[in-house]
Amino acid sequence: MNDELLLAIDAGTGSCRAILFDLTGRQVAIGQREYSHAELPGAPGSQVFDTDTNWALICACVREALAAVDPTRIQAVSATSMREGMVLYDGSGHEIWACPNVDSRAGEEAAELVSSGAAEDIFERAGDWVSITAPARFRWIAKHEPDVLAAAAHVGTLGDWILTKLSGEFVTDPSLGSSLGMFELASRDWSDRILEICGLERSLFPPIVGCGTVIGEVSAAAAAETGLRSGTPVVAGGADTQLGLLGIGVTQPGRVTLVGGSFWQCTVVLDEPLIDPEKRLRTLCHTVPGRWMMEGIGFYCGIVMRWFRDAFCELEAQEAQRTGEDVYAIMERKAASIPPGANGIVGIFSNVMQASRWVHASPAFVGFDVANPGSAGRLECFRAVEESAAYATRGHLRIVEEIAGIEVHDAVLTGGAANGALWPQIVADVLGVEVAVPEVKESTALGAALYAGVGAGLFDDAGAAAERLVRFERRLSPDPAASVAYDSLYEQWLELYRRSLEISEAGIVRPLWRPAGA
Repeated sequence: MNDELLLAIDAGTGSCRAILFDLTGRQVAIGQREYSHAELPGAPGSQVFDTDTNWALICACVREALAAVDPTRIQAVSATSMREGMVLYDGSGHEIWACPNVDSRAGEEAAELVSSGAAEDIFERAGDWVSITAPARFRWIAKHEPDVLAAAAHVGTLGDWILTKLSGEFVTDPSLGSSLGMFELASRDWSDRILEICGLERSLFPPIVGCGTVIGEVSAAAAAETGLRSGTPVVAGGADTQLGLLGIGVTQPGRVTLVGGSFWQCTVVLDEPLIDPEKRLRTLCHTVPGRWMMEGIGFYCGIVMRWFRDAFCELEAQEAQRTGEDVYAIMERKAASIPPGANGIVGIFSNVMQASRWVHASPAFVGFDVANPGSAGRLECFRAVEESAAYATRGHLRIVEEIAGIEVHDAVLTGGAANGALWPQIVADVLGVEVAVPEVKESTALGAALYAGVGAGLFDDAGAAAERLVRFERRLSPDPAASVAYDSLYEQWLELYRRSLEISEAGIVRPLWRPAGA
């Protein structure tokens, strides 16, 4: 029993990883690779998910994770991914078109859905706007690559694609399926009305199975590529954020979680599919039956941190090579003594979410005191990056409280950002709530592994297993003085962001990101 392991494969926006867990929820091994998504020439706003290259990277991750273990110990494998990304296959099961979540090429098509009133109809049913979901993308494909649409026999999300690569089967689950924006949230099934709007047949879309369902086995071909044992059960996982909640035992209504990865999600669990009447936040199915999730998304928060590391932290990277310490840990230690507000430096990155028009200002740092360079350097900018993510999260938390009719006093922070010492404390101070940090930060992968365990017959219920296994390494209370300071600093950030956005909207500078149709 102690030798049994579960494997989770995770395709995020900025990286892929394969993580092994034992049955106590302890992370045993990990393989990770970063990737990026190139623009398609002649298609502004496009980003292409390179299935061949990225599958090779995923296989490398799996082999790295398996390097020190016997593959026969792995009882089952499951998968998770970013939401909204999609893959089309031909009748032979070969990938013919794929994009990640942030692809925004379908601007004209999204605008057509808005002007016709179809976007409103879709939002009321599916809980998400048409900017980066499948309806506008299908219209773009029909207009620009009609041969692709004519040849398409299957469609799936990126998490589904991993399952297909492993087993050859085509399925989805409610959490990933609902991210395509083509669901009836209340019934947790494909929407006949939205399919009609898009002019698509239901046969193109995969069957919906419950998370934890065994869908097949690792094929001989996939075994040769990954190092997994042929015949290992392949189990339906789910969407990254929803599995992140499951992995820390968050399945009950009213509980708030912050998932700090490439994107930052501020989420609340619901027992009914509430939809924001002002079209700010979005609603999706949870992995747990009878549960939904509303979220506000901090765009590119983790990607911005990675950019800052690569662009400005060369000295710390060299120090990390010498000492074996993490680059981020070095930067956080150095920035910890800088006061709230980063000595006047403000980071302009992710906006507070407005699903129906989710525009972002041009990335910027403002507020440098060039006459006093000792208080206006890289460390201040580093802290300003962390503060900007917390400001966007504060905006989302206030909307969550309004719509769900709750008052939040505590939250859980999971994901890569929870590995830090400074960032979680900044979040607690900016939000003014207690923040709990779980021992396992890769809670998305743990959630997928728990469903793998359900499929293998090792757990009766993934949610109950998560509640039993979750352990918190620390709880951070907000510093009263810092929280008072951040009340006014947050208002300053909102105004600075509003004015910065005006410059981007005028076309003077390039925005951080502009969704299709905005």
